[in-house]
Amino acid sequence: MMATDLPAVPGVVSARDIRRTAETIAAAQEPDGAIPWFTGGHTDPWDHIESAMALTVAGMWDEAREAYIWSAKSQRSDGSWPMQVRQGVIENHDADANFCAYLATGVLHALTITGDTGFAAELWPTVRAGIDFVLSLQLGTHGEIHWSANESGTSGEALLTGCSSIFHSLGCAVALAERMGDTRPDWVAARRRLGQALRHHPEAFLDKSRYSMDWYYPILGGAVRGTAAQERIARHWDEFVVPDLGIRCVSDAPWVTGAETCELVLALDAIGETATATRLFTDVQHLRDPDGSYWTGLVFTDGKRWPEERTTWTAAAVVLAADALSRISAANGIFRDGGSD
Repeated sequence: MMATDLPAVPGVVSARDIRRTAETIAAAQEPDGAIPWFTGGHTDPWDHIESAMALTVAGMWDEAREAYIWSAKSQRSDGSWPMQVRQGVIENHDADANFCAYLATGVLHALTITGDTGFAAELWPTVRAGIDFVLSLQLGTHGEIHWSANESGTSGEALLTGCSSIFHSLGCAVALAERMGDTRPDWVAARRRLGQALRHHPEAFLDKSRYSMDWYYPILGGAVRGTAAQERIARHWDEFVVPDLGIRCVSDAPWVTGAETCELVLALDAIGETATATRLFTDVQHLRDPDGSYWTGLVFTDGKRWPEERTTWTAAAVVLAADALSRISAANGIFRDGGSD
């Protein structure tokens, strides 16, 4: 374990609270390094990386390192990962483009905090192959990226949330390429095209506007900033935000979720709305369990937690949001500083 200061949001969560939350993530980690949704649950490549990032913030570098090694070992020859694995057995062989891009974000995050250039160099071929796979799916008219692929071909459809996350991961990949002395101007051009699609061509994406992620992810991923971001937040605020509880996952369901709320916290912080972000972060603490883990969500019409799961990725989103708000780790601005092109 590396020595590090831990995030804390005064009056909301202490450094010890964050440590306990990270410990619940580590407790679910499997012997091969995979971090499933919960003990005995399935692992997906995106949430696995999110959890590794939280472990790094909490100073649990040995555990995070094992998670990144799992990613390297489980990558397929075409640069992709299977969408879902349970205890080493593939349950869904399809590849999700966003899942395959996210390792770039995780490795840049780890490098920024630990300074371990040797480990980043070890993982660089894995990152590079993953990004090249993702960009092989940039087949849309406007630069959008098809969201999945399998042996039969691509999905033929693009998702706004997924492409927004890929936009951010591409920025991280470009930064890593520069650090590794392996600059990729083709990645820069692909990211620029994707950003144009995200900002100016909503018709390029499936309509998932009832999901809160489609609201804030273009901001979180960095494609939309400035006045456009402020206007986007204001336009749908009342549709998704439930006072004192967090945000809805879906606009027409009475269900607030912790991960989406904390991602909105990150998005708001990225555009300078840190006071509002802190209030939302405070509101969602009703999902915290006494052991430091977090329930996925709450159906607020009947006061029942649903699903009855305390997920590692929800806990990870809390840790990353606390880090952003408290400005503690060297990578606390990885979402705040990612907007360009």
